[in-house]
Amino acid sequence: MSRILRLIFTVLLLSSISLAQVSASQLGDIAKRLGLGSNNLTDSKISAGLKQALQIGAENSVKLVGRKDGYFANNAIKIFMPKNLQPLEKGLRMVGYGPKIDGFVLSMNRSAEAAAPAARKIFVDAITSMSIDDARHILSGGDTAATEYFKQKTTPQLTAAFRPVVDKTMADNGVTKQYNTLVSQYKSLPFTKSQNLDITDYVVGKALDGLFFEVGEEEKKIRKDPAKQTTDLLKQVFGHH
Repeated sequence: MSRILRLIFTVLLLSSISLAQVSASQLGDIAKRLGLGSNNLTDSKISAGLKQALQIGAENSVKLVGRKDGYFANNAIKIFMPKNLQPLEKGLRMVGYGPKIDGFVLSMNRSAEAAAPAARKIFVDAITSMSIDDARHILSGGDTAATEYFKQKTTPQLTAAFRPVVDKTMADNGVTKQYNTLVSQYKSLPFTKSQNLDITDYVVGKALDGLFFEVGEEEKKIRKDPAKQTTDLLKQVFGHH
């Protein structure tokens, strides 16, 4: 006799209900009420559901940021001048270099947008390697637990993949040249301090911050909004949770 039936029989006996009075459909209903029916979240179902959610969220995020103005027109992830260079920005704007600053900021964002599609394969590899323990931890975690998993598993690979694309795009767009020109012009001003920064590292870091921000936003939607649970599997995993 199966574990489910034994538990059902126990419930019936304790309730003084005759088995003859209970139909097959009623037995199934009792099993579901006990949390023992076919809708149980097995480890394999949880894993499959989380992988599907990650795949959808990652794909949507890469599409969002990896298009023209994906970064530049989104103030939540737009790449601005680095904080330690903001005195430089302020000083240069005061002496008429505002358009050059604006062009530099635009070029940084264009470089991030060009690099974003490189994340697709890296995200897929991270999803494929997810363990059952990872899946259960993510399901029971916070609103962005899957995003944190992504960040932990993919940041080194994403950094390595983004850097050459950012380097090339910045060279094509003249970002590095613009940056060096701006810094040299600022240094030529009286009473200014030297400002040094690896601009490629900065753009890559901000590009990843923006990408993970959007992955997190997608994850929140999938967890909380039934309309975003676009497959039966997602409904079972996140609806049950």
